[in-house]
Amino acid sequence: MARSTIDSPGGECDDRPMPGYMIASYTVSGNEDEFAIYREAGLPILKKYGAEVLVAEENAQAREGKPGQHTVVVKFPSKEAANAFYDSEEYQRVLHYRTDNSSGWLVMCDELTPPT
Repeated sequence: MARSTIDSPGGECDDRPMPGYMIASYTVSGNEDEFAIYREAGLPILKKYGAEVLVAEENAQAREGKPGQHTVVVKFPSKEAANAFYDSEEYQRVLHYRTDNSSGWLVMCDELTPPT
């Protein structure tokens, strides 16, 4: 997806790819050892898809709502790259270590480019 501005979402675009973000908030509620398998296996897969972990916070300060125990923000070269990571065979093989042992949510988002 090309970049769009806040003034004209989907309107004025350029050819640079728009970074994508994977944002998750979750609480580990199961087997900590199995969850650790997910964490260790996931990092090399993230790297393969060009990801950069920007935030990995335990007990983030909530200003509104009730977030999970862990908050994670990961930047990818594009939302397509984020989805390719999530859908990859490598990630799908280890995903259950997180989903079986935690509760929360995960979303994929495009970066917002402010108007120039």
